[in-house]
Amino acid sequence: MMRRLLLLYLCVYAASAQGDLDYDDEETETTNVATENGTATVDARGHRPLTKGRETYNPARYIPPPVPSGGRYTGRPTSAPAGRPQAQEKVEQPESGGCTHADEKMGVLCPTGCELKTALLKQERNVRTSINELKPQVEELSRSSNVIYNSVNSMSNSLRERQRLITDNSRVVSQYTDQVEEHHAYIKETVDTVFPSNIRVLQGVLDKIRQKIQKLEKAIQTQKEDCKEPCKTKCPIPVVSGKECEDIFRRGGRDSQMYLIQPDASTPPYKVFCDQTTQNGGWLVIQNRLDGSVDFGRRWDEYRRGFGNIAFDSGKGHCEVPGEYWLGNDRISQLTKAGPTEVLIEMQDWTGAKVHAQYRQFTVQSETSNYVLSLDGYSGNAGNGLLEGATQLFGVNRTMTIHNGMMFSTYDRDNDNWIPGDPSKQCSREDGGGWWYNRCHSANPNGRYYFGGSYTRQMAKHGTDDGMVWMNWKGSWYSLKAISMKIRPFFASS
Repeated sequence: MMRRLLLLYLCVYAASAQGDLDYDDEETETTNVATENGTATVDARGHRPLTKGRETYNPARYIPPPVPSGGRYTGRPTSAPAGRPQAQEKVEQPESGGCTHADEKMGVLCPTGCELKTALLKQERNVRTSINELKPQVEELSRSSNVIYNSVNSMSNSLRERQRLITDNSRVVSQYTDQVEEHHAYIKETVDTVFPSNIRVLQGVLDKIRQKIQKLEKAIQTQKEDCKEPCKTKCPIPVVSGKECEDIFRRGGRDSQMYLIQPDASTPPYKVFCDQTTQNGGWLVIQNRLDGSVDFGRRWDEYRRGFGNIAFDSGKGHCEVPGEYWLGNDRISQLTKAGPTEVLIEMQDWTGAKVHAQYRQFTVQSETSNYVLSLDGYSGNAGNGLLEGATQLFGVNRTMTIHNGMMFSTYDRDNDNWIPGDPSKQCSREDGGGWWYNRCHSANPNGRYYFGGSYTRQMAKHGTDDGMVWMNWKGSWYSLKAISMKIRPFFASS
């Protein structure tokens, strides 16, 4: 019976120990819980449970300080320096008569020993005389030996120095000989092979230059023939002008064509194309794509100044057909910051279908902010990609395609949200043009021009949807036939 009770007690104790072990392991994953307004909030580790169903485990937070200075021991005693024998005290010998020996260790001599001491002192005087006579001779011999030693040592040093010089001279001569041989081989190879080859290349270059000169002479001659008659302006500028196209419309310029505007008296006037028919006119075209004749994969400075062809003459005597161009970020910023501005984006696919997106508020900040885009008030049937992103995407993937609030980016000035600073992650480099890229786009009006509409990854330069894309209308892999952006001062219609 006692044996069974003992076995049962051991089982209960083992189970209790195992439970304590599991509890300690679980406590290593505890979380920090803060209380705000009486409600428990969870930090980044909030996926872990807040309660464990057991008593609270409070680990010891107090850490004892280090032991203070001072204690039971003082500094160690310094030991006596070793190596010097201690002098023994002189033991006084008892006076026994006689005389004291010259050596203290001999002590006191007997009375008869004094005679021996006197004899030794006399002999010592004789020996000292002989030593004094020999001492100058020994000193002279020592000086002679030193002179001879120094002479021999000087001769040895001179001999070693001469041997070193001979060795250095031999090495220099050997190196110089090797260099002369290398130079000779290089000169011989140059004279035998390089010079004739260079002469042939220069002859070819000379022949090409001669051909170019002949072409230039022909072109000059042709130009002279063309200039015999007075030149005529193909695109005469209309007389009416203004601060922008709306001002021109109100001054009587009702035809859609190229005009000269001057938004500010401190800046020189420049040419723009005014659309005076769409939605009662007054639209200034800031971007136009229609045939792929202009490359929009440009640098930052070109997008800042503007590029492309404003308009063409179709035979009517004035430039009534807009060309492909980008007005320039500096000019767009100046126009949109002058007052409330709306933008109209018109697009056409390869079947002839047309849609538009219009924003009542459109502003481009200055270059100091990298031309940040701000817009609001969407209307139209193309899809609100600039404000809401691509409708085909969801969550953060859709958020990445919103263009509102983005800075302008070109392939040489990366300002997008796709890993800033990483040259391998640049939207403008992959998507073909300058734009207000996020990461990367739902709309890409300045992308590469593809004829026919649909295109594939194999056709794209970097395998991305780099065409003139408006995803909320035609999806990612469809490049539009035409797209234009027009602005005018916003005003309430009567």
